[in-house]
Amino acid sequence: MELVYVTVIGAGIGVLLRYVLPGRETYGIALLPAVAAAVTAAVWVGLIWLGWTADGGWIWVASLGGAVVASLLVAVLVSRRRSASDARELHVLSGGRV
Repeated sequence: MELVYVTVIGAGIGVLLRYVLPGRETYGIALLPAVAAAVTAAVWVGLIWLGWTADGGWIWVASLGGAVVASLLVAVLVSRRRSASDARELHVLSGGRV
């Protein structure tokens, strides 16, 4: 049952980061929450398989920390690449006039 709780909290962190970080116009509304939820669940299950207990605090910190790190990386990388790609495409479509 804790897996559901931690995954929902991870998705909530993704939603929060989506509106805190700049460049949110370059990716969809569900990208960061989906990435955060997936990473949170994967880290949680991996740590459970390694023998960590669900009632320990460190499993929560590690799982939610993974969600934060993954969301930050995805937001920064996607927004940079999308902005560069849009600039290149504008240059090509305008015939080099812009």
